[in-house]
Amino acid sequence: METVTARRPLKTRQAGWARTFAQFLARHRVSPNGISILSIFCAAGAGVAMFFSARLGTTWRVWLLLAAAAGIQLRLLCNMLDGMVAVEGGLQTKSGEVFNDLPDRISDAFILIPVGYAVFNQPYGPLLGWLAALLAIFTAYVRMMGGAAGLKQSFMGPMAKPHRMFALTVGCVLSILETWYLHRGIILWLDLIIINLGCVITIWRRTANIIRELEAR
Repeated sequence: METVTARRPLKTRQAGWARTFAQFLARHRVSPNGISILSIFCAAGAGVAMFFSARLGTTWRVWLLLAAAAGIQLRLLCNMLDGMVAVEGGLQTKSGEVFNDLPDRISDAFILIPVGYAVFNQPYGPLLGWLAALLAIFTAYVRMMGGAAGLKQSFMGPMAKPHRMFALTVGCVLSILETWYLHRGIILWLDLIIINLGCVITIWRRTANIIRELEAR
């Protein structure tokens, strides 16, 4: 079950198309936990496409990068709809918190690690992918640590989940343009560096915020 303190604020929840889609799923009794699990498959598809994008010819690379971008966005769509179906649709389950968070951590790894192998010809490419996955999971750990301490969970950035996925989506699209000129994965490599630095800042900000709020009690 998503709680008020554990729910990421998203403006897109107020969009008409989002409400209509969520209501349709709720009417047909689609499980919000099932939607959460589906997000893992979307992420896995994006990761597979990302991995092979650096190993096939130019035409395949373009299509695979498009597939990766689509998979990332479908993952985010599932992440939004599962909460809407659960809360607004009244289909919460007692184990909903587990399905709300655990698939996200798996999805982060499924997407970020393959990006490192998609830029294997750049310095420390695979290492940057693994580090990004680790830091992404750690940002969530710090957020949930605040919740465990009785505070409202903080979703501040600059590299929270939506920011990471936006950066990667843009990176995929720009890499398509790069393909015609360089075909070296420089853009996604820079993307990983930005994500890693952003995650470090995010972790520091969230941790400092938790300490400040606890000390102010």
